Amino acid sequence: MKKMIEKITQFRDERGWLPFHNEKDLAISISLEANELLENFQWKSSEEAVASSAENIKEEMADVLIYLLQLADKMGIDLEEVFKKMEKNASKYPINN
Repeated sequence: MKKMIEKITQFRDERGWLPFHNEKDLAISISLEANELLENFQWKSSEEAVASSAENIKEEMADVLIYLLQLADKMGIDLEEVFKKMEKNASKYPINN
């Protein structure tokens, strides 16, 4: 993840976008990109959407990830550390045998 964040930061800084990349606007951008991802599935079955829009789906997923990594970096959050939430989820939603 560190290399991805470094590449994203370099891209942002080369364009002078840092002043616009505050926590609020990054969070808004995550939501907007997630909605662009969702738009690929509107009025289609999952199979139809994937068959007709796979490349765009990948690109929108990348945009969500890029903004999420920027927000985490801005806030000093280690996403690998917070991934431990999966343990909490496992407790909350145990396997029913």
